[in-house]
Amino acid sequence: MDKIEHIGIAVKNLEASNALFEKLLGVRHYKVEEVASEGVKTSFFKSGPNKIELLEPTNPDGPIAKFLERKGEGIHHVAFAVENIVSEIKRLKDEGFVVLNETPKKGADNKLVAFLHPKGTNGVLVELCQEIKEGKGR
Repeated sequence: MDKIEHIGIAVKNLEASNALFEKLLGVRHYKVEEVASEGVKTSFFKSGPNKIELLEPTNPDGPIAKFLERKGEGIHHVAFAVENIVSEIKRLKDEGFVVLNETPKKGADNKLVAFLHPKGTNGVLVELCQEIKEGKGR
């Protein structure tokens, strides 16, 4: 794993949370994007080398809606940048981690993503992110 790519924060209201994080970080979000397959609308902030992803549910049965019901607003996941997501998934499986997405899928912010089950990572949902290179797909 190369670095922390971003921290994901589950929010009930993206518009209100965007305003809050703009005040907090002193910068505007640089992208709002819906990921229909995950039932979520995202907003990204960049502050120095760090990124924050706000996640608002668009589907009442989606994972973010369920997270908000159980835990309320707050940190949802920590995402790590990886150079080769397929080989990283294999390495982590070989180390005994439970991978929730054995085949990477398209996520927000031009990334291929996969998640590790939080039961094997001290309760932290871990996301692996690989930048999608122009014209290469995977």
